[in-house]
Amino acid sequence: MTAAWNRLKKECADFFRQIYVGEDRVLVFGEGDENARWMLVGEAPGEKEALAGRPFVGKAGEQLDAFLQAFELRREELYVTNAVKFRPTRVSAAGRTVNRTPTQEEIALWRPWLQREIELIKPKMVITMGNTALRAATGAQLMIGDVHGQTLPDYSPPIFPLYHPASVIYRKALHETYLNDLTELKAVIENVD
Repeated sequence: MTAAWNRLKKECADFFRQIYVGEDRVLVFGEGDENARWMLVGEAPGEKEALAGRPFVGKAGEQLDAFLQAFELRREELYVTNAVKFRPTRVSAAGRTVNRTPTQEEIALWRPWLQREIELIKPKMVITMGNTALRAATGAQLMIGDVHGQTLPDYSPPIFPLYHPASVIYRKALHETYLNDLTELKAVIENVD
């Protein structure tokens, strides 16, 4: 880890400790090649990610790894992070603590930190997964269903939106769409210098 990266993590942790006084929120920072050409941005850590302190280690991570492997894309070539760095939760009707989608306020609060992370990594392309990551990376209220599987060249670096791997787990009808989008992503990656 570079000094700049360690400084970013410390400043981020200090900032959120002041906002969430008295709350013990586990921050899950990105990981991977700090010189990666491709930066993968997800929504937020889930329970397994918060426990492990690593992004994409739960079911969605397994799904992501399987798809990447099928298309000969290696996770080691990527830098993997989340738009929101702590696990957003709610209490279910059964009284259990479960994951929830980050609020617009949480996305906005974390967006400057994601932008600084992108500036440190300097990827050739940011690959977003799901609406939360798409909105955090673009700052716009885009819908994944409208822009998935295509390069958004008006951003620096360009953005390639994918559905979130978890959506494929829960919506089997998206499986073929996700595979087609990954095929397009692979073609795009092969043509970026």
